[in-house]
Amino acid sequence: MKIRSIEATWLCVPIPEEKQHTSDFGRMTSFNTVLVRIETEGGLIGHGEAKAGVGSHGDGRALVSLIQDELGAQLIGQDARRIAGHWEEMYNGSRAHFAVERGHVFPGLGRRGLTISAISGIDIALWDILGQSLGVPIWQLLGGKCRDSLAAYASGGWAPAESIGEQLAGYIAGGGFGAVKMRVGSADGDARTSARRVEAARKYLGEDVGIMADAHGTFDCAEAKRFCRLVADYDLAWLEEPVTADDIAGCAEIRASTDIPIAAGESIFTRFDFRDLAMARAVDIFQPDLAICGGITEAMRIAALASSQQIRLAPHMWGGAVMFAAGLQICATAPAAFIVEYSLGHNPLMHDLVDENFTVEGGRIDIPDRPGLGLTIDADFVRAHAVN
Repeated sequence: MKIRSIEATWLCVPIPEEKQHTSDFGRMTSFNTVLVRIETEGGLIGHGEAKAGVGSHGDGRALVSLIQDELGAQLIGQDARRIAGHWEEMYNGSRAHFAVERGHVFPGLGRRGLTISAISGIDIALWDILGQSLGVPIWQLLGGKCRDSLAAYASGGWAPAESIGEQLAGYIAGGGFGAVKMRVGSADGDARTSARRVEAARKYLGEDVGIMADAHGTFDCAEAKRFCRLVADYDLAWLEEPVTADDIAGCAEIRASTDIPIAAGESIFTRFDFRDLAMARAVDIFQPDLAICGGITEAMRIAALASSQQIRLAPHMWGGAVMFAAGLQICATAPAAFIVEYSLGHNPLMHDLVDENFTVEGGRIDIPDRPGLGLTIDADFVRAHAVN
């Protein structure tokens, strides 16, 4: 079970013009991620995913270098099963021995940002290998399942007020979703325009469909509070990232001003950032992105923190098939998990990168029971979209 090689590949998949959309991130012309491939001396191959950006944009060159030349290089020849130890060594660097001996972290400057994304991709791949080596899904290694399936919500919603209801209704028809998420915030110009779009969506969909609103951190505190007042009658399931992830105090102020649940976490790193959200009483729902927050190892710590603080867990799962599959493993075993994000934007990395399908029926998705992540990577797809 010694690690023979660690490779990282930046995948950039063009989106056909007719399937592109525009948001506060700009025009979505391609979908990007970094695929991690770890092979053991015995021939087992595990895959992980790391992201240079929360959305589908992101230049993957620096992340590839971090994974292959810096963090990955120190793991060659090491036991792939020693996942917790590898995580601590990657996080703490040259002072990892102090951290382990003294029982607290000694991280370097890379304790946030791309370094943690790189750790995330490596960590996911190591868990994939461990599950395959034992012939069990990762959720079995994490203590077994709390549930066999989860509710899924359709994530998209960029249309203007006059067509947003029709767009969201199309999502429901496609998978029987009981809840949908739409984007609001700076791309609308002002809070009132965002509120009009929410109003239009609610009137079109009726009272029985859950509606989430995602501001991508683009409101300021005052705008977010104004938005919450304007949509108070439309029963939002949650407001996501109302302000930038750097403004925890502002997020807490918004939560205190409304009874709309507040969700956040896709733009932050490790259990320490999530601890700060919890201590500030800033959110009702944690949304860690497993390709950013520290991988499966750290997501389990974040899930335990959520449970201890009576905060629900709904991982950010907008990305490729590998990070989606990793998110399902966490949702299977974490008591605080309650719903899964399912991207309805054009996303070949979700549907074409692997042979397996993630099928939503009656608004729910089953937890797979295949060994490891349970994925078969399409090598031809990787070769076709790799950035050299």
